[in-house]
Amino acid sequence: MNFGFSFFFNSTMLGVGLAMDAFSVALANGLNEPNMLKGKMVCVAGIFSLFQFAMPMVGWICVSTIAQYFTAFEKRIPWMAFALRGFIGGKMLYGGIKSKDGGYEKPPVGIAGLLIQSVATSIDALSVGFTIAEYNFVEALAACLLIGIVTFFICLAGIAIGKKAGVRFAGKAGILGGAILIFIGLEIFLKSFF
Repeated sequence: MNFGFSFFFNSTMLGVGLAMDAFSVALANGLNEPNMLKGKMVCVAGIFSLFQFAMPMVGWICVSTIAQYFTAFEKRIPWMAFALRGFIGGKMLYGGIKSKDGGYEKPPVGIAGLLIQSVATSIDALSVGFTIAEYNFVEALAACLLIGIVTFFICLAGIAIGKKAGVRFAGKAGILGGAILIFIGLEIFLKSFF
């Protein structure tokens, strides 16, 4: 096992890179729900971090066991990420535009919406399993745990920032949050061609 500085640094930086999508969605959730309680903030960040931990681990397992079947699925990841983010972002955008009194017509994100968001923000992390394919199980598990921990704290920060901004921009929060999600989905989709 190689648990030196380089391992922890690389895993942490990988976590930061992967957490940026989750950060944006957490920010949008904070914008959409500026009165979110601390307990819910921890739960939201925890669910995002759980998925960011699990997806690379699933990717590593696939590479280690059934790699030949997984390669066909990998090409569809940008399409799925774009579709999921576009759907969620479109709903937020529509709700923000439809809102007449500047308030929130859309209720705060529920567990079903949160699970969809978590899959949408972590689906591209499946391919990270390929980059850690040379790790043994314990190293892969440790790397994925670091990714999850980093994601948790980055998402907490995103929600807190979104809450502060959401209070100021209450009527436009859904529009901004939806636009952010659509932009991220489009960026991932377009990157897959270059």
